Amino acid sequence: MAIFDMTSRDASSPTVEVLILISVILTSFGVYDKLAQWCGAGTAVPVTGFANSMCSAALEHRAEGLVLGVGGNMFKLAGSVIVFGVVAAFVVGVVYAIMGWGGSH
Repeated sequence: MAIFDMTSRDASSPTVEVLILISVILTSFGVYDKLAQWCGAGTAVPVTGFANSMCSAALEHRAEGLVLGVGGNMFKLAGSVIVFGVVAAFVVGVVYAIMGWGGSH
C-alpha cells in the first residue's frame, strides 16, 4: 500500500491477483500441494485453491493439445463453481431489478 500509494480498498484486488499468480506458479512447479498439506494453503484464501484446481487440470491434459486438452479439461473440476457463480449472480441481478434496488435513479 505504501509503495503504490493505495488505500486498503484499492489494494484488495491486486492482492488477490498476486495470490492467484503465486498459486499458479507454485502449482506449475509442483510445490503447491506440498505447501497446502504443510500449512493449509487454499483453506485460508479459497481463491488460491480454485486457481490450483484449474491450473493442475490444465497441466495434466496439456499433452492432448490446447483446445481438446487444456481448454476441454481445465474447467472439469472448477466448472460447477463457475456455473453456480454465474447463475447466482443472474438471480440476484433479477431480484435487484424487480425490487428496484441499486442502479441510478
